[in-house]
Amino acid sequence: MLYYIFRFLEQYNIPGAHIWSYISFRALLALILSLVISAWFGEYFIKWMKRRNISETARDASIDPFGIEKKGVPTMGGIIIIVAILIPVLLLGRMRNTYLLLMIVTTVWLGFLGFMDDYIKIFRKNKEGLKGIYKIVGQVSIGFIVGLTLWLSPDAVVRENVSEVQQNQEVVVKHNTEPVKSLHTTIPFIKNHNLNYSDVMAFCGKYKVAAGWVLFVIMTIIVVTAVSNGANLNDGMDGMCAGNSAIIGVALLIFSYVSSHIVYAAYFDIMYIPGSQELVVFLSAFIGAMIGFLWYNAYPAQVFMGDTGSLTIGGIIGVCAVIIHKELMLPLLCGIFFIESLSVIIQTQWFKLKKRKGERVRVFRATPIHDTFRRLDSQLDPTSRYILKGWPHRPFHESKITIRFWITTIILAALTIITLKVR
Repeated sequence: MLYYIFRFLEQYNIPGAHIWSYISFRALLALILSLVISAWFGEYFIKWMKRRNISETARDASIDPFGIEKKGVPTMGGIIIIVAILIPVLLLGRMRNTYLLLMIVTTVWLGFLGFMDDYIKIFRKNKEGLKGIYKIVGQVSIGFIVGLTLWLSPDAVVRENVSEVQQNQEVVVKHNTEPVKSLHTTIPFIKNHNLNYSDVMAFCGKYKVAAGWVLFVIMTIIVVTAVSNGANLNDGMDGMCAGNSAIIGVALLIFSYVSSHIVYAAYFDIMYIPGSQELVVFLSAFIGAMIGFLWYNAYPAQVFMGDTGSLTIGGIIGVCAVIIHKELMLPLLCGIFFIESLSVIIQTQWFKLKKRKGERVRVFRATPIHDTFRRLDSQLDPTSRYILKGWPHRPFHESKITIRFWITTIILAALTIITLKVR
């Protein structure tokens, strides 16, 4: 809204109006505004929730040894995050940008899905929340919408990078002059740096391009669903998910900025994506919202984000990565989310496999994996055998676990950025 107002005023030579055309100005303003909104609105939201006794029930001590301390803490704090993201974006973003619209739709869609889950848990006293099948359908649906939009929208185009060898044998990266619909995606540690989905579907012959787009849509669905669920599993300790997501958001902001700048895109030998600069504004608001939310969510938490926040956060990360053609780098960038999900899959599937043979065997002391580090020996199931019972050697306080997970995510984010130059 403000972007269009000041661009209009610029025609009349109003002093300072031209500054709104700079992406750096709008991005920094979005960061500051979202941080202020989340910190200011968060205080009123927490008080409002407490007055109405809308809070977390005491957690099972077998899962969270510090759960008794968290009784009465308001939940559904994801509303704070969503509000802190949307207001700056609506004020400072270019609303005609397809990528920005997709991010807004994703935020609202998954925010509503998470809200329904929290609503059922709190007001209907059903700890199971929204049925798993409904969550999956909601995540798959937004993934399908995003994938289909990027396939069919004439605005979702790129200028592919091409390497040319000069007479002095120097390799110079240039970009095609014409923007095109592209099935290329950046893949780490590969010399040519790109993977073409249509090449994967080469066995379809003359239909390989159409098949490639179908594969792209399927990949989008998988990415959005997986990252959304991974973030949801990571939301188990004070400040854990918000801190990890802010770090991931910084890495995605860097990727979005270099993808939107033709000089930097050539330097890093990646695709130039016109219009992706609006993602920088969105991600700045996202990072500001995460940091502002940590003001209240850091240990000891005064509010929990609930599924309203965690499902939304994961969806935002997944959709942004797909838009800038970096979805294959997410297993490294979102390594913590990936490990959390993998630990749950290993634990449940191994237990089911052994149960059919009449045994009760678990791999980890608890899952998601962050719970393993705080589980006490006295809280283990005496009827089960644990393969990794001696790991870790002692439990840690959740604040230490959270900080170490943040440090791990910082390392993974740095490695992900480095892969742009390592081939």
